[in-house]
Amino acid sequence: MRIAIDARKLHDFGIGTYVRNLLAQLGRIDPDTDYVALCRADDQELIRSFGANLRPVVEPSAPYSVAEQFRVPLSLKRIGADLFHAPHYVLPPLTRRRSIVTIHDCIHLMFPEYLPNRLAYGYAKAFLWSATQQADRILTVSEASKRDILRLFDVPSEKVVVIYNAIDERFNATPAEEDVARVRQRYQLDDDYVLYVGNIKPHKNVERLIHAFAQVRKAGFDHLKLLVIGDEITRYAGLRRAVHRCKLHGHVRFLGHLPTETLAILYRLAAVFVFPSLYEGFGLPPLEAMASGTPVVTSNISSLPEIAGEAAVLVDPYDVTSIANGIRRVLTDTALREKLRCRGLERARRYSWERSVRQIREIYAEVLRSA
Repeated sequence: MRIAIDARKLHDFGIGTYVRNLLAQLGRIDPDTDYVALCRADDQELIRSFGANLRPVVEPSAPYSVAEQFRVPLSLKRIGADLFHAPHYVLPPLTRRRSIVTIHDCIHLMFPEYLPNRLAYGYAKAFLWSATQQADRILTVSEASKRDILRLFDVPSEKVVVIYNAIDERFNATPAEEDVARVRQRYQLDDDYVLYVGNIKPHKNVERLIHAFAQVRKAGFDHLKLLVIGDEITRYAGLRRAVHRCKLHGHVRFLGHLPTETLAILYRLAAVFVFPSLYEGFGLPPLEAMASGTPVVTSNISSLPEIAGEAAVLVDPYDVTSIANGIRRVLTDTALREKLRCRGLERARRYSWERSVRQIREIYAEVLRSA
């Protein structure tokens, strides 16, 4: 049995986490199956490191390109794949074998105003529709995402299977004291700080977070800093303007992408983690913060209440004052902070990549049995 997995987005922020953990767990729990990872040329060694049963095959076509519509099916034919797993929403229509697609969310259709143009919207709509019709199973990462898929596409409920994401095990480990000291010194963390982790696309709502942070500082927390970890600020001039309007120069820092080991320490040192996203298929960063023992403030919409449960303060992400009040509650209420810390640690333990990938492996077997 040979199963092919599209691993070209191995280093992406969200989907990359999914692909890396999928491959790593399959390499560990299913050594008897032949897995082929379609990947970029410079990822071959990383693919091999996941397990002896994982074989890299270079696929040079770029994701979301015209070339992949022809090259990926040809690659699948050449390697003799019995099943193909597309871990994002593009499943080339010329694929002539059993297939599974993971649709993490429907952000492009829910918020088309954030796409660069109408052509991008048309592309997303067409390929999401095609994937939902063509795939033997659709995997998604929350009940909220499943509801969106069923509402937007004409597919039977039983075809859509919810399998939750999980966190990297490195967020569960207690870092060495010398590593903590090094990170404190490297990033000059002398004051308490609010932390945000994730990309800074408009639906992530970072601009409202900046305004909420300004309210919190004016309410007596003028020592507080805001750290934003994710995309480079140069990509979104609106955030720079928000910092300027709120007169927060020197109080808001954009650090870009950081190694997981550094990120794990920054989670642990934060006074509060805030994630006011307008839409998430799953939302890993709140769980990463919980696993680190950091109190979480997050949105009361989309999948976030489902994932966070009662282990976070939920706020209205469209209301700057609601976000600010959530942050202030955590900063001023010692009992609440401790309750969130304990609940968060317990909540994070419920999510396991091994458990999730075993469920994915069961779906592989189910689809192959129906061939």
